[in-house]
Amino acid sequence: MSDLEHFIQNKMSMSHIYQPVMIKKLLTSLGKAHKTEIAQEILTYDSSQVEYYEKVTNNMVGRVLRSHHIVEKEKNHYILKDFEVLSPEEVAKSIKLCEAKIEEFTEKRGVAMWEHRRKNRKAISGSIRYEVLKRALGRCELCGISKEEKALEVDHIIPKNLGGEDSINNYQALCYTCNANKRDTDNTDFRELEDLYNMKDSTCIFCSVNFEKVFENNLAIAFLDKYPVTNLHTLIIPKRHCSTFFDLTQAELNATYSLAQKVKEQIIAKDSSVGGFNIGFNAEEAAGQTVNHCHMHIIPRRKGDVENPIGGIRNIIPGKGQY
Repeated sequence: MSDLEHFIQNKMSMSHIYQPVMIKKLLTSLGKAHKTEIAQEILTYDSSQVEYYEKVTNNMVGRVLRSHHIVEKEKNHYILKDFEVLSPEEVAKSIKLCEAKIEEFTEKRGVAMWEHRRKNRKAISGSIRYEVLKRALGRCELCGISKEEKALEVDHIIPKNLGGEDSINNYQALCYTCNANKRDTDNTDFRELEDLYNMKDSTCIFCSVNFEKVFENNLAIAFLDKYPVTNLHTLIIPKRHCSTFFDLTQAELNATYSLAQKVKEQIIAKDSSVGGFNIGFNAEEAAGQTVNHCHMHIIPRRKGDVENPIGGIRNIIPGKGQY
C-alpha cells in the first residue's frame, strides 16, 4: 500500500468532502492542478450552487427568453425553438455571437457582475463561524431548516456594501437558499441606520449616566443593578435609546444574548451558591417598566432565597405561580 493509499484509507480525517475531491483532481490531472481547477471540481459536488442557478434559469433568464419566443419549457427541460432547422454553420455562428456578447459584458462589468455571489469580502474565521452556528443551534435563522438538510452560511445582517461590520453581532446563520434570496440588495440607507444606532435621549437615565460596566460590546452594555433583587443582579441595555424589547434589531438581540452568556458565566464563577436565574424584560408601564429604555434583567437565584420558587416569573401576578 502506498503512502497515499494509507493516508486516504486510514488517516484522512474529514469534516467535508474537500480532501478526497482535491486528491482525486490531482490524480486525474497528472499530479498537478491550478487552485481554480480544484475549486471548480469542488463546485461540481455542491448541489446548493446548482440550486441557486436553477432558480436563476427559471426565474430570470428562462422567463426572458421564453417571452421573446427563443426557448420553450417542457417540464424541467428548455428547448431552443427551431434548432432543428439551423445549419451547422448557423449554429457555429450563433455560438460565436454568444461568446462575443459574454466577452463584451465581462470587459464592461468585470468581477463586479459576480459581487452578489461574493458572500464575504473578508474571510470569517472558523472560530467565529462556529460561534454563529452554535448560537443558531445548527438551523437557518430565517426558515429554520437544519444544517443536516441544507448547508448553512454565515451572513451579514447589514450587508457589507451597506456598511455592515465584520462583527459576530452582525452575523446570522442562513441556509444557502435564504442567503441567496436575501442577497445584498436591501434598500436600507445605512446613513439612517448609523443614526439609529447612535440615538440617545438626554432625559433617559440609561443614556446619560456612565455606569460601571461589567461587560460591553459594540451595541450593548452590562452593569450591576443599582437596586438589586438579589446579589449580582445585572442589567443589559442597548447602547442606543429604544423603549422595549420589541424595538431591538436582530444585531442588538445578538449583542444582548452575547453579553448575557458572559454575565451568567461570571456570576457562577463568583458565587457557587447560584443555582439558577430569572431573566426577562419589562415592556411598557402596564408590565411594570419604570425606565423607558429597554433593559434585560439577569437575576441570580439561590436555593432557599424564597420559601417556594415554583412558578418563577409567573409570580409577578399574585397567586399565578402555582398551577
